[in-house]
Amino acid sequence: MSQRIPVTELAADFRSRATTALADDQLRTNFRTAMDSLIKKRADAFPDEQEREGLRELGNRIKARALSRLPDLLEQLEAKLTENGVTVHWAETVEQANRIVHGIIEARNGRQVVKGKSMVSEEMEMNDYLARRDIECLESDMGEYIVQLDGEKPSHIIMPAIHKNARQVSRLFSEKLDEPATDDVNELIQTGRRTLRRKFMEADVGVSGVNFAIAETGTLLLVENEGNGRMSTTVPPVHIAVTGIEKVVQNLRDVVPLLSLLTRSALGQPITTYVNLISGPRKPEELDGPEEVHLVLLDNGRSGAFADAQMRQTLNCIRCGACMNHCPVYTRVGGHTYGEVYPGPIGKIITPHMAGLNQVPDHPGASSLCGACGEVCPVKIPIPQLLQRLRQENVRNPAEPQVVKGGGSKYSRTERMIWQGWQLLNTRPALYGLFLRAATRLRRLTPKNAGPWTRNHSAPVPARRSLHELADAHLRQRGDQ
Repeated sequence: MSQRIPVTELAADFRSRATTALADDQLRTNFRTAMDSLIKKRADAFPDEQEREGLRELGNRIKARALSRLPDLLEQLEAKLTENGVTVHWAETVEQANRIVHGIIEARNGRQVVKGKSMVSEEMEMNDYLARRDIECLESDMGEYIVQLDGEKPSHIIMPAIHKNARQVSRLFSEKLDEPATDDVNELIQTGRRTLRRKFMEADVGVSGVNFAIAETGTLLLVENEGNGRMSTTVPPVHIAVTGIEKVVQNLRDVVPLLSLLTRSALGQPITTYVNLISGPRKPEELDGPEEVHLVLLDNGRSGAFADAQMRQTLNCIRCGACMNHCPVYTRVGGHTYGEVYPGPIGKIITPHMAGLNQVPDHPGASSLCGACGEVCPVKIPIPQLLQRLRQENVRNPAEPQVVKGGGSKYSRTERMIWQGWQLLNTRPALYGLFLRAATRLRRLTPKNAGPWTRNHSAPVPARRSLHELADAHLRQRGDQ
């Protein structure tokens, strides 16, 4: 099976990737078709605006309350899970998390892993890490399986293969699985399921993500539509759940509105087909379930976001993908353009804390700030304001204390001097008037190349007379009359 391209190779140049994506008509058609469908489904799922906004406000308060007590809730979660027979592991970095997962697999002499959908495992690049140690890690989510088969990364956090149409998937299955070509989506799904069903029974270890971790009861909640999550967490003798530290909530009561927001925002469904509540390994009197359950809690820059009162709101995210579906930039360039695990609006505010702002300097600027992402976010993350904040951090003087990891990567002494000159010009009336006279009289000397602007636009040329001059002339004319 072809290996997935490592994140480090995909994170090169956002601008060149965007240019390539914009020239791919098929890619843009695939995304436009899919996004239009998802936008309509979400709108249909929230017919009552008052109910929707009330639910969003409630979701925001629940997440804010959980984050305000994050250290205590994490300790409570660990204590309850341990009491339930689940082994809890803490990882500050993805390297530590991968070593923990590998150690658990090695202890069972495991060689085959089947994995349900998990964005945290994507952060860890777990598949590649285990493959380098001769352990096969097979994706069981259909979308994830398709992109793994093609050696790609997911292009959406909910629908990993959304950039492909049925014809492209059929061609992939013909090449990789020697299956007859078909454009029938149901037949393609059945082809994938036949391959995966055997793997569930052969796997030594199952890996999953976690949508919500309930501190009060020590419960791991996982939602999905395909049944692969339930198979991954119950059939293999060992279940390893991996999640970020921000997924903890206080109690089961808090989960109810969050679940409604998640499923309706992501897919326009009132609820998913499967809601899995995992509280421990198989008990002696039970007939199925794993013999061992492990939870790996990953930080990976989250504590850095938590330490900043404004950027902490990033951790409210429940991974629904609604911001991507409504983003005019993401819809046109697709997820792979971002070169990171989390694409789209939410990726632009999450990734700087994980990888460092210096690794993704163009991400905060890849937005029109239209506000659509903030308007549809089910937990009311103010994404446009956070993007503006990251733009400020991007140009902060590196000599100053950096609040966001990798900040100051776009700092330019020349640009700073230009803006200081602009400030001086606009706060000194006499100087401003002199500038206007010079700009209008010497208009023909305006340079034809004005930097990036003139790549796609004509260079601006001052008018022959300024607005102030035209207004003065108009007033004089009226006075003469």
